Amino acid sequence: MENRYRIIERNFKCALGEIDIIARDGPAIVFIEVKSRKSARYGRPEEAVDRRKQAKLSRIALAYLKSRSGLDTRARFDVVSVYLRPGGPEIRLFKNAFDLVL
Repeated sequence: MENRYRIIERNFKCALGEIDIIARDGPAIVFIEVKSRKSARYGRPEEAVDRRKQAKLSRIALAYLKSRSGLDTRARFDVVSVYLRPGGPEIRLFKNAFDLVL
């Protein structure tokens, strides 16, 4: 799997919280949440990005876009799931994982 993201910021922080990675993918700004787990005891990593987390990420993304005069910029939310297995990590990318949640 080859992705052509151009990373703009890592660990973007504001008063509302933090987004792991902000990148460009063509004309779109991509807000990327990375979740990892060592076991499935509490579910798969991507399951941790529930509705509440999506709403929080949405608010942070809007604040980022507003601060950069980019409210008219195409944007999307991706999730990277890292499942740490004994034989090596299983990494999955979920493009367009969810829509803006207000």
